Amino acid sequence: MNKVKISSNAGILVMLLLLSTAQPKPCPPCLCEQQEDLRGWILNCSSMGLKEMPPLSSELCHSCHTINILHLQNNSLTTVPLGALDNLIYLKEVDFSNNPWHCDCSILYFKQWLEDFSNASLANLQCASPASVKSRALSQLTGNELEGCRKPQPIKCLDFFWRDFALIFVAIIVLILARCILQYSKKLTSQAARKLHPFEVPLLQIHDLEKQKSK
Repeated sequence: MNKVKISSNAGILVMLLLLSTAQPKPCPPCLCEQQEDLRGWILNCSSMGLKEMPPLSSELCHSCHTINILHLQNNSLTTVPLGALDNLIYLKEVDFSNNPWHCDCSILYFKQWLEDFSNASLANLQCASPASVKSRALSQLTGNELEGCRKPQPIKCLDFFWRDFALIFVAIIVLILARCILQYSKKLTSQAARKLHPFEVPLLQIHDLEKQKSK
């Protein structure tokens, strides 16, 4: 009889332990709930009006290193800090939908992390700001389209030298061509004048010679 009571008590204790571990635990401001197979945890931070990412570390929830599912949908998140998701090495599922993402250069880490983790999760995200990319899917934006990510090309003095040299060379060629065209036009004008008045030039020459003789 004692053995039966002990075994039944042990069974009750095991059941109570299982029930207690299955209950959601507070991980402020989120809730941690153990999965049915007891192999991982669900971190539920959805619909809590969050404006910033919660600190996903051991200080938040003692089992965060075994988080398999992360829910952060329906909040007011605009970006994800650099490295905020790197410690979640057992993560299998995420939901970041329905947040007003600000798609500038600061969100590039989050975009690249989702590209490596799950393209399907990335496809659900839309930009709320800035105005240039509003309502566009984050997955469709390149680094150059994210405000502040464009890097100016390094200025090389040699590039300026060759550019200026080319401009000067072209300018010299244009001047030479212009002079040749001007001289050729004068020649054509002179020839045309001789054809129109063939006797005027010799008469003028004779008149000049007579003036010189009279002097």
